[in-house]
Amino acid sequence: MYNILVVDDDKEIVGAIEIYLKNEGYNILKAYNGEEALNVVNSNKIHLIILDIMMPKKDGLETLEELRKTKNIPVILLSAKSEDYDKIGGLNQGADDYITKPFNPLELIARVKSLLRRYLDLGSMKKENESNVYKTGGLVVDDDTKKVIVDGKEVKLTATEFNILKFLLANKGKVYSIPEIYENVWNEEGFGAENIIAVHIRHIREKIEINPKEPRYLKVIWGVGYKIEDEK
Repeated sequence: MYNILVVDDDKEIVGAIEIYLKNEGYNILKAYNGEEALNVVNSNKIHLIILDIMMPKKDGLETLEELRKTKNIPVILLSAKSEDYDKIGGLNQGADDYITKPFNPLELIARVKSLLRRYLDLGSMKKENESNVYKTGGLVVDDDTKKVIVDGKEVKLTATEFNILKFLLANKGKVYSIPEIYENVWNEEGFGAENIIAVHIRHIREKIEINPKEPRYLKVIWGVGYKIEDEK
C-alpha cells in the first residue's frame, strides 16, 4: 500500500482528499503546515506528497525547497491561484506536477496514479530482453538503480526529471516535440505543457551539462522540440 502525505492548512480539503484517495486504496497521512509535513516525511515512508502552497509557519514552496535537499519524493502542488508564476515557482523548487483549486477529484486521482506510476514503475519502457542501462558519451542512466552518472559522477534528479531524461536517452538522436514528451512521460495529452517541460529541461541541463547554455547532450531543435545527442 502506498503512503500519500496530504498537506494543507484547510482541514476540510485534507479530509476530502483523504476520502477520495482512500477509496482508491491509498494510505493517507496528514499535515496542516510545512513544519508538520517535514516531520512526517522524516519519520515515515512516503511515496507521494500533495502539498498546498499557501500555508502558515512554512509555506509549500519553502517546504518543497527543504524537502528537495534530501528527498526525491514526487510532489503535486495545490494552489488556490491560477497564475503561471505560482506554478512555475513550484516547478523551479522541484515539484513534479501541480493542480489548481478548486479541482476535480477525478483529475487529482488521475494525476496521483500517473505520478506514482512514473515514480515507482520507471522500468515500464523496458522491452523484453532489452538493457536497462542507457548511454551516450559520458552520460549513463541506469534504470535498475535509478542512478544518473555524468563523466563518472552521480547526479541527483527528481522522479520527473529522471523519466524525461530516460525517455529521451532511450530514444537518443530522435527529436520529440513538447506534447510528445509530455504524452510519453505523463501518459496524458500534452496541451499547454510548454512551461512544465521547459522548466524540467532547464533543471536537467543544470545537472548533467558542464555548460547548460551550450549543452553537449540535451539539445533543443528550435521550432521542433528536444533530443539527446547520439554520441557513438
